[in-house]
Amino acid sequence: MKPESLEYAYKNENITGIYLIPDYHNPTASFMSVENRKIIAEIAKKYNLFVIEDASYHLLGKNPLPALASFAPEQVIHIASLSKSLAPGLRLAYVAVPYQFKEPVSRALYNLNITVSPLLAELAARTIVSNQFEVLIEGHREQTICRNQIANRYFADYTCLGGETGIFRWLLLPGGITGAEFEKLAAEHGVQVYAAERFVVGNSCPERAVRVSVCAPETLEELEKGLIILRRLLNDLA
Repeated sequence: MKPESLEYAYKNENITGIYLIPDYHNPTASFMSVENRKIIAEIAKKYNLFVIEDASYHLLGKNPLPALASFAPEQVIHIASLSKSLAPGLRLAYVAVPYQFKEPVSRALYNLNITVSPLLAELAARTIVSNQFEVLIEGHREQTICRNQIANRYFADYTCLGGETGIFRWLLLPGGITGAEFEKLAAEHGVQVYAAERFVVGNSCPERAVRVSVCAPETLEELEKGLIILRRLLNDLA
């Protein structure tokens, strides 16, 4: 997100808030720079905009960048999830809410009838306060780095964006094939990827790209098998 575009949207489109994924943006795997985080935070404070900061992937990094909430704590609703960084079975998230938004957020959650399993909440709390929390995250991180190294090897001749601790990559396609066409082609060969068309908003023109999940396969062997198929398809297109 460009800060100047945010100011333009506020002045011309009557927006009152924004939703952001600053770390490991889904699907492009990109990061918002610290400078942009600071500027957007200042804009939010200037115009009293609320910001929903989706930090589901924040804990994946070795040295996480400062959250946008740290620059505008009174404007940012910060959401942290455990399912991506700790364990897929922990389907719960924590929300840090500025005082001015506490009542409407609480009312919204009540109206949506959202509840969390007490057992999962207790398990998560005990894991966080124990010494196992950091150990488990580091174990996942090491596994993810290993998987990305394998992906880098097979996509060495192509542009595949994303960091070593990210759980998915953004693969730019050669030739004139679209993301949707490549998704269909890959599926015919037994590999599931997600085309850029699935993520495009409004009338935006999608990139010729697909999202490749490196952590979905259960084993390294299964991952490598899928990457071999994808590279063969890419070589046929090049």
